[in-house]
Amino acid sequence: MNRPAIVLVHQRVSLPWIFDAADRAGIGVVLVPRPDEALPGELPGAVTEVLRLDLSDPAAALERLRSRHRERPFDGIATLYDPAVPFVAEAAEALGLPGIGASAARAAQDKRLMRERFAAAGMNVPRFARLDGPDAAPDPTAPDLTELRFPVVVKPAHGFSSIGVVRVDAPEDLPAAVEAVRAVCRAKIPGAVDLVVEEYLDGPEYAVESLAYRGRVEVLTIGYKGQPKGPYFEETVYRAPAPLPSGAAAAIEREVAAAHAALGIAEGPAHTELRLQGDRPYLLELGARVGGSGVSHCIAYGATGADLAADALRIAVGREPEAPECRKPAAGAAANYIVPCGGAGRIRAVRGLERVRALPETDHVVQMLHPGDVVKPYPDFSGYPAFVISTHPDTAAAERYHRLLDDLISVEYEVEDEAEYKVEYGAEDEAEHEPEATS
Repeated sequence: MNRPAIVLVHQRVSLPWIFDAADRAGIGVVLVPRPDEALPGELPGAVTEVLRLDLSDPAAALERLRSRHRERPFDGIATLYDPAVPFVAEAAEALGLPGIGASAARAAQDKRLMRERFAAAGMNVPRFARLDGPDAAPDPTAPDLTELRFPVVVKPAHGFSSIGVVRVDAPEDLPAAVEAVRAVCRAKIPGAVDLVVEEYLDGPEYAVESLAYRGRVEVLTIGYKGQPKGPYFEETVYRAPAPLPSGAAAAIEREVAAAHAALGIAEGPAHTELRLQGDRPYLLELGARVGGSGVSHCIAYGATGADLAADALRIAVGREPEAPECRKPAAGAAANYIVPCGGAGRIRAVRGLERVRALPETDHVVQMLHPGDVVKPYPDFSGYPAFVISTHPDTAAAERYHRLLDDLISVEYEVEDEAEYKVEYGAEDEAEHEPEATS
């Protein structure tokens, strides 16, 4: 019997987890590569075909998919790349394939709609204001802005990762911050002209990996993400399961389930980020995908034994996910150490990764930035130098391991003066390298 086929949109082949998951699930992958990706000569074994689509022209891309589906039907379509979530949902809807639906996808990718739906559902939402359109200026007399307590955070409504996220401490600094975020958007997120201004929450940050099937939401892991204070929100750690105050886990699970219902997401994976204020969780965003280009799978699998990536693919082709009682024993805790940039300039070396690869706790080292790449000062975002993914008997061991990595890994720059790289946004092309993943 032929195995089912799934169209996988904009997944880098050098990040192995989703392709390995397709093999485990017995699903063939029709790969839609990212336009900036040079494919290697040997593709992952699960890839049966490469299909080029230009998502900058969604109508033409959908017609190309429709034609391919008529010739050789496929069973599902999925993505781990946040900007592609709406297109994937619309394509699934148009072709009669499993999916979350176009309306839910748009709300999960637009922070304005997301917050409005959360608020309408009675959920905990930081107070916020919209700045719609490329010319919308923050009017200090506007009611929605005068109601906000500073500090606030400015972010792109259609942003992802840490691109263009800025903390602003005083009202007089808001116009300059808004323009800085817009400049980053013009360079890094074409078409992202709408912004959100929301009150800053100072509690610890957490990430939740969940899986929905036929409307039932299972929270797999709640992981600790540190307590970033800004002004720019460079990620540093992710460890699961997170130590939590009494009652906080149940409150988080209720809020995540409510978020799925508010957005209308009844099928598939989600990666949710939140902050705790006392014992109350405030959701910052929910991404309708496996998070971190597959890193979230490693976290869920290491901490619980849940095969998140394989189950996400199964659901996307209309199959049932693996039953919880069939899961393999878990390591106990899983972690991602996000190597900080630690400065700006042209990278001379990323030191320590070879030593880290040899450590017994290390499962994967994924290097994204290399010697010669330019790291621009925040609020620009050049990416992270590397991820180090590991498993441990418990979260305390993961924390000790991360303290060791603090000492072992460093990024060296050729130019110490960051001002040299404060060029006009978009004037210099960002260096492109394929991530290198090693076990």
